[in-house]
Amino acid sequence: MSLGRRTRIMGILNVTPDSFSDGGRFFRLDEALKRAEKMIADGADILDIGGESTRPSAAPVEPEEECRRVIPVIEHLAKHITIPISIDTTKSTVARRAVAAGASIINDISALRFDPEMGPFAAKNNVLVVLMHMKGTPADMQKSPTYDDPVGEISDFLSQAIGRAEGYGISRSNIIIDPGIGFGKTAYHNLFLMNHLSEFGKMGVPVLLGSSRKAFIRKILSPPGCDGLNPDHPMVAVGTQATVAAGILNGAHIVRVHDVAETYATVKIVDAIRNAAHVQEQCQGDA
Repeated sequence: MSLGRRTRIMGILNVTPDSFSDGGRFFRLDEALKRAEKMIADGADILDIGGESTRPSAAPVEPEEECRRVIPVIEHLAKHITIPISIDTTKSTVARRAVAAGASIINDISALRFDPEMGPFAAKNNVLVVLMHMKGTPADMQKSPTYDDPVGEISDFLSQAIGRAEGYGISRSNIIIDPGIGFGKTAYHNLFLMNHLSEFGKMGVPVLLGSSRKAFIRKILSPPGCDGLNPDHPMVAVGTQATVAAGILNGAHIVRVHDVAETYATVKIVDAIRNAAHVQEQCQGDA
């Protein structure tokens, strides 16, 4: 899968009872498979499957329970689809079983920090890895996060994460970085990072943006006196697409989203704008 002129869409499939947006909706195997099939039909380029919620203050999940949730889904999908499957986990035992079942990407919100076996496993199996910035852990990341220089500090963190991954033997061509929107950031930090996303592209590896339905969108769109809109509110879906558009124009190569069909339309238009110099002949005669 090449990255560049066409932004890739990573569809989120949370096989969890407690994720912040869709917790419990796709917990059953049949519902999870139905959801996966719809996302593929809607235009997903990658499916990201997770069995442990990483929302603020989420309770940790034992590896066996996490596997019980995600492995049947991956096993079934790997037999019937051709797009890559990503396993969203920080645990090497889960990643090992997921890759054996058919996953080819490890999306690790800890950037290989939480489990010392994750890096060597990824290197040995030549899989892609997503290295994300997070300040602290899901249990404490939103407790008054502060930065003197958000872009600089997060860039340093991700540069060290890339170095750590390469030290394990992971090829640089197998590395994707994620600045971690919503993971140990205030609403202001998230907006600032979105505005300066192109800085992360200077690191020479693809950039993934995960802003879908995040709290900063819900807070901005909330009416006075309201703490935040429900993640499923229609205005939140529209707000998410605004962040997707901004992210693409600022250099995101992959966007991780809940609403694939809407994102597919956004990506088509924004990519056409971004690549206008290259598609002039195709557009001639169009309104």
